[in-house]
Amino acid sequence: MEKFGKAQPFTRLEDVRFLKGEGRYIDDIAPENAYFGYFLRSQQAHGTISEMNLDDAREVEGVHLILTAADLIAAGLQMKMFGVQMANRDGSKGASPNRPWLAHEKVRFVGEAVAFIVADSINAAKDAAELIELDIDELDVHLEIAPGGPLVHDDVPDNVAYDFGLGDAEATEAAIAEAAHVVTCDIADTRVAAVSMEPRGGYAEIMEDGRLHVAMSGQGVWGPKGQIAKALGLGEDDLRVTTPDVGGGFGMKAQMYPEYIVMAHAARVLNHPIRWIADRSESLLSDNAGRGLTSKATLAFDADHKITAYKVETLSDLGAYNSQFGQAIQSNLFARVLTGVYDIKTAFQNARGIYTNTVQVDAYRGAGRPEAIYLLETMMDRAARELGVDAWDLRRKNFIPVEAFPYDTVSGETYDVGDFNKVLSRVAEEADLQGYAKRHEASETAGKLRGIGLAYYIESILGSPEEDATLEFTEDGRALLYVGTQSNGQGHETVYAKFLSDQTGIPVDRIEIVQGDSDRIARGGGTGGSRSVTVQNNVTLATVTKVVEGFSAFLAEVEGVPVADVSFDDEVFRIKGSNLTPTMLDAAALAKSKGRDDLLRTTETAKLPARSFPNGAHVAEVEVDPETGVCELLRYTITDDFGNMINPMLVEGQVHGGVVQGMGQLMMEQLVTDEDGQVLTASFMDYAMPRADNAPFMKFTTEPVPSTANVMGMKGCGEAGTVGSMAAVGNAITDALWQRGVRDPQMPYTPLRVWQMLKDAE
Repeated sequence: MEKFGKAQPFTRLEDVRFLKGEGRYIDDIAPENAYFGYFLRSQQAHGTISEMNLDDAREVEGVHLILTAADLIAAGLQMKMFGVQMANRDGSKGASPNRPWLAHEKVRFVGEAVAFIVADSINAAKDAAELIELDIDELDVHLEIAPGGPLVHDDVPDNVAYDFGLGDAEATEAAIAEAAHVVTCDIADTRVAAVSMEPRGGYAEIMEDGRLHVAMSGQGVWGPKGQIAKALGLGEDDLRVTTPDVGGGFGMKAQMYPEYIVMAHAARVLNHPIRWIADRSESLLSDNAGRGLTSKATLAFDADHKITAYKVETLSDLGAYNSQFGQAIQSNLFARVLTGVYDIKTAFQNARGIYTNTVQVDAYRGAGRPEAIYLLETMMDRAARELGVDAWDLRRKNFIPVEAFPYDTVSGETYDVGDFNKVLSRVAEEADLQGYAKRHEASETAGKLRGIGLAYYIESILGSPEEDATLEFTEDGRALLYVGTQSNGQGHETVYAKFLSDQTGIPVDRIEIVQGDSDRIARGGGTGGSRSVTVQNNVTLATVTKVVEGFSAFLAEVEGVPVADVSFDDEVFRIKGSNLTPTMLDAAALAKSKGRDDLLRTTETAKLPARSFPNGAHVAEVEVDPETGVCELLRYTITDDFGNMINPMLVEGQVHGGVVQGMGQLMMEQLVTDEDGQVLTASFMDYAMPRADNAPFMKFTTEPVPSTANVMGMKGCGEAGTVGSMAAVGNAITDALWQRGVRDPQMPYTPLRVWQMLKDAE
């Protein structure tokens, strides 16, 4: 590990400027003379636009432009947003109903953008919006996550977007029929909001060279660049996309949204900068939501309680349209970890996506993997109860054994390494499992219901395994590392700079990380799927190797020695027969002085040979007050296998955040609509989120089994906390409620719902 990182805690470099208020977010850097944009949004969930009169609105002082779908069509914009289409079981493609940048003829969810108003001030734009005479003839809404009902799109029968299948259906049914024990459950996974600290927003302007510049709060600039260029009919050389500091993304900002296209077009029409930032209610109405599915799962066991088959039937809520990755989340990405850490040779997954008259659903921290693990680990606990065995022992009995790696799963993944028993034993020790009975007794004495929950997760790292990096040496003695990922608050500036420093000896304070600018970086995969550190550090390592080769040949030429006599020990170059020990920055300065500018900028591309599979065990302990239904998370213990870690401090921080997002969904978060599709949780008054006092101090340890999928032995960590925490917290609450006869508990475990479940059980 010494070669690839010191694996020591290192405080975040970017935090100094963030804490001093020197962060550069969209609202900080938008041009001062920019006009303000505001979107008029539908207040109906489904209906036909019968009238939209803009005359009075256009007369408002300070209003410069109002755009509707008709204006975009007249201007020749390509009027269909991109959305992945999954393959159906019959070989056809999933549905692809048209999604325009502004609602055209019909509206299909509350919050859908209908018109864009540009004015001198945000208040003038809002005043104009209130004067738009918008009449919508309401249509019946479809809100149930089930086929049938009123059609959201006339060309999509039964509202079914796709019908995905994976595995052997016949063999699975046969194994279930022959099983000694069969456990079946229906389990819901509620719809939630990502709620990034910084809302979505951006600005657009025409640069001095006549090109269009779009700045946006996102998770990568190259995907948006391609989509903006296509929509506006621009060559990609005519467009620059940038992303400054980003205040949270969580997957929600990884997709394209209509607002950026409309804003960019308006800037071209007016030849003037335009800025738009969503307010919080606007975000809760129009940001892509997460989760939102129901599953029927069946586990079959032999007489010795070994799993013989696993069957999953899922219906997922896509919202009104295909979002960019929407169809893939509960189908292909769910499938990546369908069978978790268990040796299951026979399985079948059927996933169907359903259109509803609600905002779109797409990636949210974990994107399909938390949903799959929540279902499987909930099922393992239910099975243990029905079989009358210990839930921990049931897992041990069914773990993939160490000697079976590399292990090919039924979903086509190849787990390279793993030692799940070792991790489980460590977490049992760290969680003081032996002392639980005493803690349970103390809770009983206090009139509380105490429960303990275990979840063992595994995650498949997503996104492109390929990335570019450029290392440039400047005249003032600094090193610039150009990266293709995009920090959303994960600490990339720190981990990339420290990793580069460890490999080169360049002081961290002389390294600058360059990200989020399509003019300065030719291409990149962006951030998502826990890919960033493994993929980016892999290519950084390849770039450093290339730089060392170049400088070694140069120094050999200068000193008149064979290149084999020059070596680099990760800090200085050593030249055989010489006492010279130039640093990399010294070598760069010497190259500059001798006119070798070709050595001052090096670009390399590298591709990981395979995915890595972080995994681990989470143990939650809760206490439920049966009189009020209030659940309190008292203890939380995590033992993860992230392979080799570059900076354990950042890893632990990522896990903490993920755990809280998972427990937030289980205990309080839920996006709710009424029977007409009106959103009842469109403000922080109504949408509950966890606070610091809802989470206990967490105990975090690791049992690393280095990955073979990259030379550093690393495994991604960004989403793992959420993947593990949902089932751990859910199983703990179920354990507590089971003592009072609650047999079908379902999230979210709000006080009212818990109290009602307890009363119903009585």
